[in-house]
Amino acid sequence: MTIKLSRSNLPEVAKTAAVPHYDPQRLIPGILHFGVGNFHRAHQAVYLDDLFNEGLDHDWGIIGAGVLPSDQAMRDKLAAQDFLTTVVEQDNNRTAARVTAPMVDILPVGDTAAIIEALANPKIRIVSLTITEGGYFIDANGDFNPVHPAIEADAANPAEPKTVFGLIIAGLKLRRERAVAPFTVMSCDNIPGNGHVTENTICGLARLSDAAFADWIHQNVSFPNSMVDRITPATGSREIDILANDFGIEDNWPVFCEEFKQWVMEDRFPAGRPLLERAGVQFVTDVAPYELMKIRILNGGHAAIAYPAALLDIHFVHEAMEHPLIRAFLAKLEREEIIPIVPPVPDTDLDAYFQLIERRFLNPKIGDTIPRLAQDGSNRQPKFILPSTADRLAKGEDVIGLSLVSALWCRYFAGTSDSGKTITFNDASAEKLQAAALKAKDDPMAFLAFDEIFGAVSGSEHFRARFAHALQTLWTEGTAKTLQLYLDDRLAV
Repeated sequence: MTIKLSRSNLPEVAKTAAVPHYDPQRLIPGILHFGVGNFHRAHQAVYLDDLFNEGLDHDWGIIGAGVLPSDQAMRDKLAAQDFLTTVVEQDNNRTAARVTAPMVDILPVGDTAAIIEALANPKIRIVSLTITEGGYFIDANGDFNPVHPAIEADAANPAEPKTVFGLIIAGLKLRRERAVAPFTVMSCDNIPGNGHVTENTICGLARLSDAAFADWIHQNVSFPNSMVDRITPATGSREIDILANDFGIEDNWPVFCEEFKQWVMEDRFPAGRPLLERAGVQFVTDVAPYELMKIRILNGGHAAIAYPAALLDIHFVHEAMEHPLIRAFLAKLEREEIIPIVPPVPDTDLDAYFQLIERRFLNPKIGDTIPRLAQDGSNRQPKFILPSTADRLAKGEDVIGLSLVSALWCRYFAGTSDSGKTITFNDASAEKLQAAALKAKDDPMAFLAFDEIFGAVSGSEHFRARFAHALQTLWTEGTAKTLQLYLDDRLAV
């Protein structure tokens, strides 16, 4: 017998899961969040739930918003359970469920006027985003792309925006017209300098239709940088069934995640902010060292193991880490090529940080999957892997392992694993990537032709030679043998 998640059923739910100590109906929204996905609900929303449970800052509830069909699907699922979420935290020796309730509402997708009006509400003082790395309209160098069709459409019709950034601009413009102080824009996505990137995209889009207003945004709106971290797999029938069977809770879209979480942020909130330090958020003057550490070592580590695991028909992340060749490959790559070029981080031992990441990747309860790690590589590789490659090349350092990561990605996009199984892609650029990957079997340079992905790295003769050799070895020797050659220092030309 399961209990359907709802506010009225919280007393019954409390028998198997922690429930809020506050009344969700008495929260006042102070944050409008774009992109109500699993990560947001496992991270930002949990920090706020912790704060609200202390009886603090109940005027910082969340209103959700979005522009994609998936955002509407999430709204429908959460609205049916009063916008509550069950978060299941899983460690090797502990599993616990909690119901979080910081979300007041999610606005209907496509109701542009309602979203803009909500953005203009003086009570909304923070607009936050988790719209994925690929949602910021930037190129391989991290620069704003003004010729993207969605950007061009919003620039041509700023009063009826379709993108998140166009909506934010329209909301800021309405606030200025009403003499309401601007909100802070807070990105929570895994992008180096995510605050700077967000500002560049918003100001860049605004400049296409109103240069003076773009200048006003630059002068008056704050965009703090932040580093966020919590491994949060996608939700499927497995997670829904576990929650029902183990905790007796019927949740339309629960969130499963690891116990560990981290949030490091610059304290630049002129319109005010919740007392998030009371919930464990670390406020610093410069996020960059923490951000670079996490993106290069953790996100880069995920990108490194995704493709050899996929080629070896491995489904779960912990199973990939239990494979001796993949785990050894990751450790050698991190310690020899990635960690040595990560700048020092205050009060942090980088090798100890990597050992923590190994333990997190090995957690079997999370159920994180290789397909999740492998998706959207056209946006993730330029942010998580290729910057390390570029930095090493600039220093005259070798890139045997990092070139192998790029070659594994190319081999993956040929469309079949080593055993011949068909690979299903989840990437907006999948069609052109697969066409190039198939050509690259005979002409490795065909895959490096995507300047929007590889940027200046593809112009390095050293990288090109390393990539070509690694790719040819993958085709002739297979993934396992290639990894072994790398571990034995026999992969170099």
